[in-house]
Formats: sequence, structure tokens, C-alpha cells
Amino acid sequence: SLDKIFAVRYDNVIDTVESKVFAVGVESYTVGSNEFYMSYAASHPGVYNLLDNGHYHPTEVVSDKIPAMLVFSDKIALHITRPIRWDSDHVVILDDELKAITTEINRGGFYDRVHIGLDFFDGSINRIACWAIGARNMQKALLWAALEPVAMLQKFEADGDFTSRLAYLEEIKTLPFGAVWDHYCDMQNVPTGDGWIKEMKKYE
Repeated sequence: SLDKIFAVRYDNVIDTVESKVFAVGVESYTVGSNEFYMSYAASHPGVYNLLDNGHYHPTEVVSDKIPAMLVFSDKIALHITRPIRWDSDHVVILDDELKAITTEINRGGFYDRVHIGLDFFDGSINRIACWAIGARNMQKALLWAALEPVAMLQKFEADGDFTSRLAYLEEIKTLPFGAVWDHYCDMQNVPTGDGWIKEMKKYE
């Protein structure tokens, strides 16, 4: 079936396969395992892996997969979401894994090789809020990664100065990221802080 699907190629479309750890009948239909799809993409030129950070075991993270997979593939796609665990709302949040994903992209200079798509669905909250929270959090994570002094950290690593590398990585965690985000919002003529929530409520 996959061979028939991918027999026809379209301009401006990246053909991907998206695996799940879950079995058939769990959460939704599962067409292939991670191992099957990784192997399929590796053996079919022009078909790429799409990594959904909601489709793996809770202790397995997509951020670790990005640099490893890009050794063997010229591009990958990401489906950024929030895993179905206990809350099941899928809205993208600014958690450690989202920041780790964007940090891996930035450190490797992979912006032109990683294609990012977002996913949010939750019937219990406002649909505009789902979209706005998720999109803003993806932008925040990309900004967080872009502010990291990668060249300096790489020099410490190359020089074997792991003490400075660790010290600066820890200092970075408490730098005033929020002020840079607010400035970015000002530049884009959108509300800073919680101002967007009032606009969303008005729309609702």
C-alpha cells in the first residue's frame, strides 16, 4: 500500500511516514511501528521520517533522535504536539522537551533540514487559545534556542574546558528570556504578556 501511495510524487510536498509506539486500537489507528517506518524511509529515496513527540514511550525523547537521524537523512519532519498521557489535551506547551528539540536544531544548524508542523486539539478549551498557545510556545522555544551562545559553548567543548561549558549552560537558564520575548512581540505589533488573552476572549 505504501509503495502505491508513494508511486506518485507531487511538487512542494515532502513525503513522510509517521510511526507510533502504540498498538492498533490504542488512542487511534496505528499503521506502523517506529522500526518499520525508519527502515521503510531508509530504503525508499524521497520518503522521510516524521517524528511526533507524542508517539513515543514517556522516557524516550525526540530531541535525542534529531541529530542521530540527520546523520543518515538529508531532512526530517517534526509533528510537535503534547503526548496523550493523563490530560489528553495535546496543546503544545513550553516544556523542557520542546526547548531541547529546538536547542538540537539550533546547535546543529539544522533549520533548513528540519520541517516543523504543530498539532493541537482539545474539545475542552477555546480553539483560538489552542492555536495561539501552541504557536506562541513553538516561537518561544525557537527563540530560547537562538539565544544560546552556541559558538562559545562549542569552543569550550573543543578546548576540553567542560567546567566553563557546564557553568555557562547553568547561567543561561536564568537569563531574562522574557524581556527578549516581550521585545519580539512589540516588534511584531502583538500584545506582550497576557494581553493576547483579552483579545482571544473578545473573539470568543
